[in-house]
Amino acid sequence: MKRTSWFNLYKMLIRTSIRSRMQYKFNFIMASVLAALIQISEFLMVALVLHKFGAIKGWSLHEIGYLFAIMTLSKTLYRTFGNEVHHLEKYLVNGELDQLLTRPMPVLLALLPQNFRIMAGEVLQGGFILCWSLAGMMHSGQIGWIAIPFSLFIILTGAVILFSIGLATATLGFWTTRIEELQTITEDAARTAAQYPLTLYPKWMSGILLTVIPVGFVNYIPSLYLLRGEGGAWILVAVAAVAVLSLAASLRFWQFGMTKYQSTGS
Repeated sequence: MKRTSWFNLYKMLIRTSIRSRMQYKFNFIMASVLAALIQISEFLMVALVLHKFGAIKGWSLHEIGYLFAIMTLSKTLYRTFGNEVHHLEKYLVNGELDQLLTRPMPVLLALLPQNFRIMAGEVLQGGFILCWSLAGMMHSGQIGWIAIPFSLFIILTGAVILFSIGLATATLGFWTTRIEELQTITEDAARTAAQYPLTLYPKWMSGILLTVIPVGFVNYIPSLYLLRGEGGAWILVAVAAVAVLSLAASLRFWQFGMTKYQSTGS
């Protein structure tokens, strides 16, 4: 019953956050359009280079589009439900985390629905590129229709992995307080690098993106099987295992970090 009440409170906080954002509908629409244009322009720059020079390291435009779309949609799913994890620094610096400690639910569950985001622009952009990439590869016979449900599964596991990385990075703030620069490396830079095939990078860098910051498991590793038939179905099982283990480890680390939290006293 207690877990049920937590879940009901969580849903209520999400509804409240959505209603607050919908007070300014024009701002929401414009922000969504601009977000979609910014994201699509980034991919178009890569598409122009590929159109000029052909494949990169044997990866076609449709394949790189697939990597790009999976990463975008995984990030969008993570930031929709867990955006405030990425902004934990302000809660630590301003003492806002103290307010969450007074709520009758776990701190993380109270944190997540704060400023709940509806990222319509990113969903439209990522969804368009994903559909375009899948359609192109299905038309050429490279993949079959089974790639569609597998892609949805990969987006879900990818979101869990990105959330785990974000949560682990945020937890370090209980010791360092300031984590924005670190998030630039572990979230933004790593995610941007993983939008493209890891074979583009030196072995030491691709190794980091598969072990220390496992963003390579968000899109690159599952695409090896799904798009190229490398390995076997066990790759998808391994990706799911990485997602579960990453989530469990980050949650355990968060619980430990909470024991080290010191209020600002403000």
